[in-house]
Amino acid sequence: MSPEQLASYTTRLVNLLVDYSPKLFSAFLILFVGLYAIRLINRLIRKIMVKRNLDPTLTKFLADILLWALRILLFVTFISKIGIDTSSFVAILGAMGLAVGLSLQGSLSNFAGGMLIIVFKPFKVGDTIEAQGVIATVLEIQIFVTKMLTGNNQTVFVPNGALSNGTIINYSMQGERRADLTFSIAYDSDIKKAKDILLDVLNKNPKVLKTPAPEVFVKNLSASSVDFAVRPWAKNTNYSAVFSETLENCKTALDQAGISVQPYTIQK
Repeated sequence: MSPEQLASYTTRLVNLLVDYSPKLFSAFLILFVGLYAIRLINRLIRKIMVKRNLDPTLTKFLADILLWALRILLFVTFISKIGIDTSSFVAILGAMGLAVGLSLQGSLSNFAGGMLIIVFKPFKVGDTIEAQGVIATVLEIQIFVTKMLTGNNQTVFVPNGALSNGTIINYSMQGERRADLTFSIAYDSDIKKAKDILLDVLNKNPKVLKTPAPEVFVKNLSASSVDFAVRPWAKNTNYSAVFSETLENCKTALDQAGISVQPYTIQK
């Protein structure tokens, strides 16, 4: 390369740098200022959501989505400022988003279900619920699944899509729960005596709540027995104990009184 060619290339390079230096300077200025502004916006949004007592999982997730959305917007602005055509880049992003959306339809349904659960709170961590054929205590509400623990210590993961679209029975929301039991006695037994015995058993149990008051009444006259509804109320923490103790104590009290207990059914 001759000295003249070298000087010509150097002149062109200098001219190019001079022409593009304002664009490069403004592009990098936008980049650095944008990154700083995104950090401030993200912190501000997190503080606002925390002050409004939003769920921590939802707060982190929404803040992360906002963070990456702003970063992508800043990147597109940056490359556009330095003179790169962004139309093809945006088209590629759109195609990628469509492909990912089609391949993750089930996951997106679970994601939407998780958002609904977090926002509307049909249950919270620590609640005992019945849903999708499972009765368990909620351990963790994740974005795609809800982690629960059954009474026999089995961990169950229920997809949030099915969970949010199905029926959910929350046994913990009200703080108190009623046990619905049925005791059947023979027709030749003294109904009033049997009722007094059953009610006395409930009133003597310290775990049975006085308000609402426990109930005992005849609910059915079947072909071979008189059926009593026995309904004690208990705190959620005492429900299992009250359920089992009522069964045992009522059976023992009726036997001691000489009242014959017929086969009965239990309604949970």
